[in-house]
Amino acid sequence: MTVEQSLAQIHPLAVVDPKAQLAAGVVIGPGAVVGPEVVIGENSWIGPHAVLEGRLTLGRDNKVFAGACLGQEPQDLKYRGALTEVVIGDGNTLRECVTINRATDEGEVTRIGNGNLLMAYCHLGHNCELGNGIVMSNAIQVAGHVIIEDRAVIGGCLGIHQFVHVGGMAMVGGMTRVDRDVPPYCLVEGHPGRVRGLNRVGLRRSGLGSRHEGRELKQLQEIWTLLYRSDLVIAEGVKQAQQQELLPAAAHLCRFLADSIADGRRGPMPALSSR
Repeated sequence: MTVEQSLAQIHPLAVVDPKAQLAAGVVIGPGAVVGPEVVIGENSWIGPHAVLEGRLTLGRDNKVFAGACLGQEPQDLKYRGALTEVVIGDGNTLRECVTINRATDEGEVTRIGNGNLLMAYCHLGHNCELGNGIVMSNAIQVAGHVIIEDRAVIGGCLGIHQFVHVGGMAMVGGMTRVDRDVPPYCLVEGHPGRVRGLNRVGLRRSGLGSRHEGRELKQLQEIWTLLYRSDLVIAEGVKQAQQQELLPAAAHLCRFLADSIADGRRGPMPALSSR
């Protein structure tokens, strides 16, 4: 046991490699397995029978519940043993049986930010990138190279297609088929998924309605209506919207959609009325 490990609380039935780096206040539960390349920050709690292996870094104040498997090889047939890793920030809660895989190619990272909640049986595939303050309900299966921006809320029992980009403060209803980009600030639901409107409850809770004397939320609604309720296609709507001075939320929505319709992308989630 190293000096650093002596500052942690390790259950006698846990298996912790002597090379693992454990900061002060770390608790390792019974039956947990911690590999030699794992780094765990201060006051993190690793529950019973969790498996942490490979090149894996956890920040401080994380909670990893029973049966979670973090840092294992990607489920990608192209993987050839490259040195890749998982980097997890601070204050995350990873519930029972969450799995987070390493990236595929040399030097690449699967990355999770701060303050996220991943409920039981969520899976993050290789090369995923999650921001901060995200809530993922039970049994969400996320394929490789997915990006999820800050404060998105995703309902349970659904799959997210590889390379999909989920925008910030979006709300995705349970059992939605997410096969295209989900625009920020939007409410998406259905099979296949469709944009139903703005995530107005989430936006109000975020304080957006009080910024700039409420003009930011009002402008966002106007731009959303232009993009999704006018006769313009998305490209034309974005171009027209960007001719005016946009506050941060509307500007973010337009940038996101412009990137989403670029060559090589799958495109944004269509609106319900476009079916």
